[in-house]
Amino acid sequence: LAQSLLALFASSLAISLVFAIIPLCHNVVVLAVVMAVAGLAMGCIDTISNMQLVKIYQKDSAIFLQALHFFVGFGALLSPLIADPFLSDTNCILANGTANASSNLPHIRKSLLPHHPGNLSHYALPMKGMVVTRVSYAFWIMALINLPVPIAVFFLLYKERMVPCFNGSSHPLLSADELALETRPGDKDELSTAAQRPHTAAAGHEDLFNCCQSKNFRGVSFTYFAVHITGALVLFMTDGIVGEYSGFVYSYAVEEPLAVVHKVAGYLPSLFWGFITLGRLISIPVSYRMKPATMVFINVVGVLITFLLLLIFSSSVVFLFVGTASLGLFLSSTFPSMLAYTEDILQYKGCATTVLVTGAGIGEMVLQLLVGSIIHDRGSYSFLVCGMIFGCLAFTFYALLVFFHRMYPKPCPELDEASPEKAAVPEDTGQYQR
Repeated sequence: LAQSLLALFASSLAISLVFAIIPLCHNVVVLAVVMAVAGLAMGCIDTISNMQLVKIYQKDSAIFLQALHFFVGFGALLSPLIADPFLSDTNCILANGTANASSNLPHIRKSLLPHHPGNLSHYALPMKGMVVTRVSYAFWIMALINLPVPIAVFFLLYKERMVPCFNGSSHPLLSADELALETRPGDKDELSTAAQRPHTAAAGHEDLFNCCQSKNFRGVSFTYFAVHITGALVLFMTDGIVGEYSGFVYSYAVEEPLAVVHKVAGYLPSLFWGFITLGRLISIPVSYRMKPATMVFINVVGVLITFLLLLIFSSSVVFLFVGTASLGLFLSSTFPSMLAYTEDILQYKGCATTVLVTGAGIGEMVLQLLVGSIIHDRGSYSFLVCGMIFGCLAFTFYALLVFFHRMYPKPCPELDEASPEKAAVPEDTGQYQR
């Protein structure tokens, strides 16, 4: 836990520093390096936060994962709104031909669409002159907004006596796993199991890289690897759909046959992320009543049906907005539900989380590149066809995951939380007085 919190502190602080530095980068190579650092930091935060929630809350982790990813979607929805007032509608370099260049911007924007790159040589844009832009303020505001996060993580490290230089007499915020226990009131026999969790975790998870040690793979069945791979492939497809849809729905909308006005088409990505955020908010109470496997099934089937209807009504602007909202709603809880489902199969070791987060990140990167090149060669309609294919693959991989789940060996009775041996452990361990 100390290693994880220190990594979260360093990563969240790095993001604030990166956002403060970005406006000061006057070289594209320096900017690329700075952005790479931000990507590494975000990847660490994504993996560690998901993994620790699974390891701490175990069977209750689905609710906390939904809450975590609600804030992910909320941030993705909020940050463009913060940046919007500082974006310029005209060219950012003042010169003699500025007025003419500003009038050319809508035409240039249309010419830069993936399907028809066009010839930009006849558009006059000034390349030298006084730079007038306020976009730097957007980055600095985001850096300040993010700054309370590393401060809060450091405070948690300090209160839990995990800061090497500050091992004072401060009292821990919570003793052992009391917060996890509070999510299951009335379940008294859980106390003994939870009291033993820190010792079990210490024996099985000495460090963050314990999952990669070869000794842990001895004697495991092939279904152990199959569950990891199929779960990662489901998220590869679904997170890839999130990336490619939010990235290309605007380009698809402004092209024929829809030819939506540019300003109206600009609302589509915001609508998509808005319904992802709404869906994750709804999923927090729903995940308390519904199993993660059921939620994932509803999600992948909903994505398939939505893409099918988008293909059928491909000439309807109204249904494009309805379909975008529906797709965001169904994709919203796929990631946290799949994490909870896979970790439930694998007895909450936390190892699957790293594999699944990596698979999702690769899918979001690769499928955007793939779809962009296909749209360039085949036209805008292929955008929906690609989404339908990815949806079918996601459903297929989910069916394989369920199949391997049925084949996966059940845990031994003595390791099961419902085993009779737990009754012999005293209920009051002295650790959880309130």
